[in-house]
Amino acid sequence: MNRMNLKSISLRHPYLFALLLLIVTLGANFFFQPNLFELRILSGNLRVFLPLMILAAGQAIVIIGGGIDLSAGAMVSMNVAILVTLITKDSATDQILAGVAVAVAAGALAGALNGFCVAYLRLQPIVTTYATSFLFAGIALWVLPRPGGLYPSYLTKLYRENPLGIPLALWVAAALVLLWVAARGMRYGRYLFAVGGKPEAAYATGVPVSLLRFSTYVIAGIASAVAAFALTLGTGSGHPRIGEDMTLSSIVAVVLGGTRLSGGQGGVTGSLIGVVVLGIIRNIIS
Repeated sequence: MNRMNLKSISLRHPYLFALLLLIVTLGANFFFQPNLFELRILSGNLRVFLPLMILAAGQAIVIIGGGIDLSAGAMVSMNVAILVTLITKDSATDQILAGVAVAVAAGALAGALNGFCVAYLRLQPIVTTYATSFLFAGIALWVLPRPGGLYPSYLTKLYRENPLGIPLALWVAAALVLLWVAARGMRYGRYLFAVGGKPEAAYATGVPVSLLRFSTYVIAGIASAVAAFALTLGTGSGHPRIGEDMTLSSIVAVVLGGTRLSGGQGGVTGSLIGVVVLGIIRNIIS
């Protein structure tokens, strides 16, 4: 009976292991760095974690739906190149908004390409997204052949603010969790888990399996654009290969957060915790 209860709890709350691991790693990091929870240090760490948190949220949606996205990091690089090319130190507010809109559109189109190949052409997700990663990386190098770019100083300064004494990254993470909770309570969330768990059964009950899988890749593409914007806000400039290491990190964070690679189980909350755990482990090693 106890074993059944534990299994039921783990299924309903897959992020519990990640939460336990977070407590352990925070304790270890605090031992080596006693000022870890000072606002300045905490805010700085979370700013570094935020781009991967956003990317992992998109990756989690794809994996829960039964897919995987090996082009996530390349999409980030592509969007970084677009952003630092369109937004300069002299850009006005409308130009900044236009640049972000172009990046989001590019991310959505890149995700749509992945989704079309996987959902409608029935190509293997791991092969398809690995192939498209070279396309997106090539576009990044074409748009931004060498590192560069410079954002307006007020924009990067704004990113370092702590509204109401709370790090900005925590506000963004809370927004992601709320969006996920809302999605889970909607028909889309129920369909997502059904498609990831048993796609044949979901199709038999009238769930639009192909459309839903297509939508998960579009969401991941948009997440890559937002993650790229967060990256450029942190540095004020860009690099055409900055996202290379983010793909594997996003997948590891999602799995650490309790999402099964086979799909149909997990969530965004655990993935965000997984990103923080990975970041803290890096801090401890440093």
